[in-house]
Amino acid sequence: MTSFDTSPQLNVWRALLALAVVFVMLATTGWTALRNEREAGQLQASLESWSHGRLHGHRLPDPDTAPDRLGRFFASLSSQERVRLAQRYPLAVGNMNGAPVALRYQANRLALLQARAVERTRMHDARLTPAGQQEAGRRMQRFEALTAPERHILAFDPDGSGRVAEVFGDLGSAERVSVVVPGVDTDVLTFQRTNRSWSAPVGMAQALYRAEREASPATRTAVIAWADYTAPAGLGIDSATAMRAENGAVRLNALVRALPGSSPVSLFCHSYGSVVCGVAAHTLPSRVADIAVAGSPGMRVSHASHLRTTARVWAMRDADDWIQDVPYLEVGGLGHGADPVSSAFGARVLSAQGADGHAGYFEPGTESLLNFAEIGIGAYRSVHCAHEDEACRAGLSGTATAGRA
Repeated sequence: MTSFDTSPQLNVWRALLALAVVFVMLATTGWTALRNEREAGQLQASLESWSHGRLHGHRLPDPDTAPDRLGRFFASLSSQERVRLAQRYPLAVGNMNGAPVALRYQANRLALLQARAVERTRMHDARLTPAGQQEAGRRMQRFEALTAPERHILAFDPDGSGRVAEVFGDLGSAERVSVVVPGVDTDVLTFQRTNRSWSAPVGMAQALYRAEREASPATRTAVIAWADYTAPAGLGIDSATAMRAENGAVRLNALVRALPGSSPVSLFCHSYGSVVCGVAAHTLPSRVADIAVAGSPGMRVSHASHLRTTARVWAMRDADDWIQDVPYLEVGGLGHGADPVSSAFGARVLSAQGADGHAGYFEPGTESLLNFAEIGIGAYRSVHCAHEDEACRAGLSGTATAGRA
């Protein structure tokens, strides 16, 4: 890099470009993008009902109690008592970090059936516009699909645009756990797609789970499609700031801390999801072994070491990904900082060959997905690096179920 590349003049021009981009987004999307967080809805009502509930004359524990204490509470109950609580407070139990995973699956299925009935009624509500009735129909169909017996829903919130998390594999017995953290425009309706399925959270997680199984059939893995935060809608002010990421980081940290067992966890963070992972990094427990980002607009820091995590930090970007044209800096809270694939950032840079743009990192047959799978099973020596010096593999062990090297 020449001296001109680091000149103050160039930095000023980059800052001005970043501000110009933001002003364009504000002009086209409006300040309404700074919408308020969802009002208290069905989930909050279920949690409040739980807070006033009793079992055998004793008050139920605070739903915000530490997951290990909630786990001990549920373990002290009979199977009939646990089922009774899930039936009485399905949304509360289904989203309660510390409740047994199988019980959360059961509770969320009940909650989905209730939400499906609500949307079926809304489909014929004359007070709604035709567009509103059509959206109710789409939501009803999505909720119905999520109730299929083979689906394992770890979290579900029907309020607003909706939040959901789904598990592939056996979370309780997994030797390695992977969490897919998606980006903008993620909600209950975009959680799954038929066309280009691997561009939506469910398809991303399914593709990663299959790739991990193929890479190491003997390694017991589980993958979570985690759309349990309120993601920005479109490329407006929300996506240019860390507001949504800060709330998402709290929820991501809570998820990881409540996962059963002690097996290593790898986070795979796409697009704005990498902002969430960057903000969460310093709070995550030590069992998080890897934070891998793809198509990242930045992680809110100037260097990987500033994430204050003991996890390995990986980054990749396809040559045709439009995200590379986003100004990689932060000015007055706008923008997300340095480019994670730049040599100055300090991440382990992986090949994304075959990804074909911003939404293709989980497409089967790509080097990007294979790299994610190798990280997910802990086969670090098998990853394909972006550069010939292979610095991204330096100092790593290659065993399939290895923890930190």
